[in-house]
Amino acid sequence: MSAQPSRATLIDGKAFSTGLVERVAAASARLEAAHGVKPGLAVVIVGEDPASQLYVRNKGETTVRAGLRSDTHRLDATTSQADLLALIAELNADAGIHGVLVQLPLPTHIDASVVLDAIDPDKDVDGFHVVNAGRLAVGLPGLVPCTPLGCLMLLKDQLGDLSGLNAVIIGRSNIVGKPMAQLLLGESCTVTIAHSRTRDLPAVCRAADILVAAVGRPEMVRGDWIKPGATVIDVGINRVPSLDPEKAAAGKTRVVGDVAFQEAVQVAGRITPVPGGVGPMTIACLLANTYSAACRSIGVTPEPLDA
Repeated sequence: MSAQPSRATLIDGKAFSTGLVERVAAASARLEAAHGVKPGLAVVIVGEDPASQLYVRNKGETTVRAGLRSDTHRLDATTSQADLLALIAELNADAGIHGVLVQLPLPTHIDASVVLDAIDPDKDVDGFHVVNAGRLAVGLPGLVPCTPLGCLMLLKDQLGDLSGLNAVIIGRSNIVGKPMAQLLLGESCTVTIAHSRTRDLPAVCRAADILVAAVGRPEMVRGDWIKPGATVIDVGINRVPSLDPEKAAAGKTRVVGDVAFQEAVQVAGRITPVPGGVGPMTIACLLANTYSAACRSIGVTPEPLDA
């Protein structure tokens, strides 16, 4: 009888994120003891979107648990763009706030790009400001988008030195794909960004030692797209009908990634599950960015937080 194929090692983002929050808490306590600076995060939410409300609440609770200052500004859905920009200007000027985050989506009468550009780049803990994108591109210190930063931490924790590895990123968004490519270039990987126009996408993926899926299409990446032993980072979070026909008929859903997990787990060497992989890293990296911003605000080099 032939041996059964071994299953990939699951990358536990939940456990790593818990450790990261603990490291942020300890580093922040040392910063406050040495310099009298307590890292502060301000989150602004406009409107009553249920998913956004839950996410903001989780951010606030985790921030407090890590011993950081947490300010939440809840604004009515009818808030004008001018009033929102005025609040951001106040937060930019507040020396006790080191990170400013505006929860998306915003109501349709507010231009999100104008709002995000109004945040001080040195307080832009989401890492979306064009100045931080430029800093990342040329290798200067700056604030990096949380999801790609979390992916990089998981990769380095699993693989150590990434130098020379072939990395393929499926997706070219400004939030994940492009910054992920810059981070991996910074680790001396050979990087390919694939997308909807890529010719023979499965073949491109099969060349990857590291495969990052960030396209927002449920279970698009099949098992036979994956190089045996590769490390797969699944950034996707997609809601699809429940496998139970009765539950599906009642509107019940389940969460899957961009990778066909049950196929991929038989081929990959390491893989992030969905949920429980990349997702938990986002808030933890938000706190890490807030800590880093607080350090830089007083000219102190942040402590390494990887592990």
